[in-house]
Amino acid sequence: MARPILQLQATDEELVELGRMARGTKVSVGDRFRAKIILLRLEGKAETEVARTLRCSMGAVCKWSKRFDAYGIAGLTEAPGRGRKARLPAERISLIVERATRPPQGRTRWSVRSMAREARVSKSTVQRIWSHNEIKPHRLETFKISNDPNFEEKFWDVIGLYIDPPERALVLCCDEKSQCQALERTQCPFL
Repeated sequence: MARPILQLQATDEELVELGRMARGTKVSVGDRFRAKIILLRLEGKAETEVARTLRCSMGAVCKWSKRFDAYGIAGLTEAPGRGRKARLPAERISLIVERATRPPQGRTRWSVRSMAREARVSKSTVQRIWSHNEIKPHRLETFKISNDPNFEEKFWDVIGLYIDPPERALVLCCDEKSQCQALERTQCPFL
């Protein structure tokens, strides 16, 4: 005696979503293929006919039909693979991320190799973690503050000009050229 044919049922929202998945260009090939299987099955076609139409195995049609029947559209997503799991504990990753901005004593920054030695991982692991978290310890961004004892007073004078300029006065700002860095002043500041 033949086994009974599984009759699939879908809501209107599921039909719309399946149609979008079957025609979508931003959908993975696997998702598109599974949506086509289910749409053909919802039209009432037998599993053998669907397998022949889509040139796939009967097992694939049966598998995805059963998963759709049990879980709906959520059942059409691919289960996570059995591949190698991450072997690095989260504590070690957070240590590498946190310590990247605090260089060892006597150094100005971490290198990939020195951090790898410190964390007892490979240099490629450190590089991968830094890249994933967009950490670039070789690119230092600093802000230099004047060591002038009257700096704060002068600072607020300049800010005051921008916030509340004198009446009928013109306030100009001069800055260095972006291509060259002024390391030493050749004249005394005007403030």
